[in-house]
Amino acid sequence: MEKILEVKNIEKYYGTKTNLSKAIDNISFNVNKGEFIGIMGASGSGKTTLLNTISTIDKVTSGHIIINGEDITKLKGNKINKFRREELGFVFQDFNLLDTLTSYENIALALTIQRVNPKEINKRVTELAEKLGIKEILKKYPYQISGGQKQRVAVARAIITNPKLVLADEPTGALDSKAARQLLENFEFLNKKMNATILMVTHDAFTASYASRILFIKDGKIFNELIKGNDTRKQFFEKIIEVQTLLGGDLNDVI
Repeated sequence: MEKILEVKNIEKYYGTKTNLSKAIDNISFNVNKGEFIGIMGASGSGKTTLLNTISTIDKVTSGHIIINGEDITKLKGNKINKFRREELGFVFQDFNLLDTLTSYENIALALTIQRVNPKEINKRVTELAEKLGIKEILKKYPYQISGGQKQRVAVARAIITNPKLVLADEPTGALDSKAARQLLENFEFLNKKMNATILMVTHDAFTASYASRILFIKDGKIFNELIKGNDTRKQFFEKIIEVQTLLGGDLNDVI
């Protein structure tokens, strides 16, 4: 299997020498091409810090993160920005769409920055919008579309550059149950039909049940791992709840 992501013995400290806090404690794992990985853990467990270090938003204190053969812990300045723009896709809880741009322009922006030919941009945006069921809203602005449609535009924007890794931080957090299910079905489509590699942080067991493997983080360490295998989503969901119980979290926070 082709490794897209290798996380090797990473640690992350915050604070000063007299008051150090360890957010990530010697975490290692790999993600292969085409995997859909969920990262779960209670508030303060280190899961968001882990995602931030992989996304190049934050730097590790020690260890290495290798994405598509590139050690991102060694990149600086413009090289980090270029890598983030070309190799990573981001889906945020609050969409982060630009209100002054249409849905089409929001999706096309990354390609425009990369100076892709306008005809190629139009072809790629139109084809992807059709696959995600948002072709009819391409000319509309974010304030003219629903939350679920905004999230699908955000998904399209994240993958339009064919990134090596799609990173999602609580992607269903701002959605109602219907829109959340639609988004997760879109993720499932991207993963299974377009072979997108997805790494998703979530506190929600239902959302996590769409992934193929779950890493549970506790006190900055990997506490447990679940692999979906041949389980149905319902069976996988029940196993996730069992691990959440072992973690000692309040079930009201995860359902």
